[in-house]
Amino acid sequence: MDSLRLIEQWPVTTAAAVVVRGDGSVVGSHGPQRHPFKLASVSKPLSAYAVLVAVEEGALELDDPAGPEGSTVRHLLAHTSGLAFDEHRTMAAPGTRRLYSNAGFDVLADTVAKATGIPFPHYAAEAVFAPLGMTETWLDAEGRSPAGSGGVSTAADLARFATELQAPRILHAETLAEATRVAFPGLNGVLPGYGHQKPNDWGLGFDIRDHKSPHWTGLTSSPATFGHFGQSGTFLWVDPEAGAACVTLTDRDFGPWAAELWTPFTDAVLQELSRS
Repeated sequence: MDSLRLIEQWPVTTAAAVVVRGDGSVVGSHGPQRHPFKLASVSKPLSAYAVLVAVEEGALELDDPAGPEGSTVRHLLAHTSGLAFDEHRTMAAPGTRRLYSNAGFDVLADTVAKATGIPFPHYAAEAVFAPLGMTETWLDAEGRSPAGSGGVSTAADLARFATELQAPRILHAETLAEATRVAFPGLNGVLPGYGHQKPNDWGLGFDIRDHKSPHWTGLTSSPATFGHFGQSGTFLWVDPEAGAACVTLTDRDFGPWAAELWTPFTDAVLQELSRS
């Protein structure tokens, strides 16, 4: 895909991009596909998937208590537990505000570990990465949050995950559908890097595009688009209406450069997909 070559113009040292369909076919790729990149918060969809596998296996339930009083696993996945961004401090009653929380994903990791008797990074590897053939992905890099920001992966591995997000094999389709539609609709909140959103819609571990503005996806991305971006200069989106997903990884932290370049990049990818 010619649109993927746009990453050559980005102010980064190394970048890789891949576009994949639900049948696993790679529509286009550019850059080193097996180069390891820090994922930052692109770790969260991977972690959320592991939590959902634990739910399907019966280790826990979405409405089990977890986190602050009144909060559940569902609240934590949807960033509505009331926990602060990076502190185990309660800022609001559960279900009343969309407070994006790394701390909430730390609690999720601890909850799954206690329920399964397996350290969370090992559980995610066994439940998600191994079945998908993601041999170059792990969650506990450099002692950072194993659920929220400590992931490392490659474009090739995340293409496998993006395929799973379009045609699930290790989760039931109904579970994935629930995870990628709005949970606790109508809640306002801040989308990190993009400001206050009314509403700030999220699923269970996934940012839902809906009608947010500004946003890290494209102006032409469908409202059903879901995914995540990371402060390490990474993103993964799935656009069901386009019938494809895109993974883009870089080695430069998110900043104004990314906010300026990511949206036209996605629009160019979607335009090229529409012609194929």
